[in-house]
Amino acid sequence: MKHSAKQLFNTSNQDRLSGRKAPVAIFDSGIGGLTVAKQLHRMLPGEKIIYFGDTARVPYGTKSSDVIKQYAIQITRFLLRFKPKIIVIACHTVSSLGRTFLEKRFPEYIFFDVIEPSIEEALRLTRNKKIGVIGTPATISSNRYVSIIQVSDRSVNVYQKACPLLVPFVEEGWLNGNIVETVIKQYISDLLSKNIDTLILGCTHYPLLKKSIGKVAGGSVHLVDASCATGKKVMKFLKEKGLDNSLREKIPVLYFSDLSLYRKKTMFFFWRNSKLIVRKASFMMEGYV
Repeated sequence: MKHSAKQLFNTSNQDRLSGRKAPVAIFDSGIGGLTVAKQLHRMLPGEKIIYFGDTARVPYGTKSSDVIKQYAIQITRFLLRFKPKIIVIACHTVSSLGRTFLEKRFPEYIFFDVIEPSIEEALRLTRNKKIGVIGTPATISSNRYVSIIQVSDRSVNVYQKACPLLVPFVEEGWLNGNIVETVIKQYISDLLSKNIDTLILGCTHYPLLKKSIGKVAGGSVHLVDASCATGKKVMKFLKEKGLDNSLREKIPVLYFSDLSLYRKKTMFFFWRNSKLIVRKASFMMEGYV
């Protein structure tokens, strides 16, 4: 018998066992979300991870909200063929639009985004209630971080900065050095002048720049990594619902809408692991548009 993720919480032990074996689906606009997938695999090696990266249409950060939503719906339809127990939106640009539009379109499924876990972690860490956020232009212009933080705690001051050059740096493998640090300094100097004590890395590419960002920001500033924060929240949820799997390691399956040699090379920076199954997805030619 087929059960949705939400139905599994109120079914028999046999049905719950079936749900436990279902995969965790993760999607992103490209390869940045691999930082989230990798962290989840590290925390929950027994979970079967199905990842989709929309490398044919990346970046999302410069596209309209209507187009981004359309892409997210198409990808979700593709992932539903694997009957996942949860779906993780490992893309800050999609997350910045709010996961509500996907929950309304697919009400039987549980969605997690990368913004709310990051905010929860930042609110826990901050002492002076001054939080900085860096991300893509689309993520920053959405003001999603500001609105959620102010609802949670109006006394917190939030300072944002769009950093459009950081994603290309990561994609090219430029993770450290004088040029990278100079650009980071140019981006976050205004935030540091506000005396922030916590900085949210609001893009799944940014964890690979964590050392360089930390070097510029200084040891007194807490860096919030969305991949870690999201991993903790997903792990807690699965354990509480009795949907977590054994420690026996499963091999992650990674789907991409385009698999050029360039993308394969870039993927190495995100996940240095030979135990991966990598496939090209052709869902855009199978009626998912």
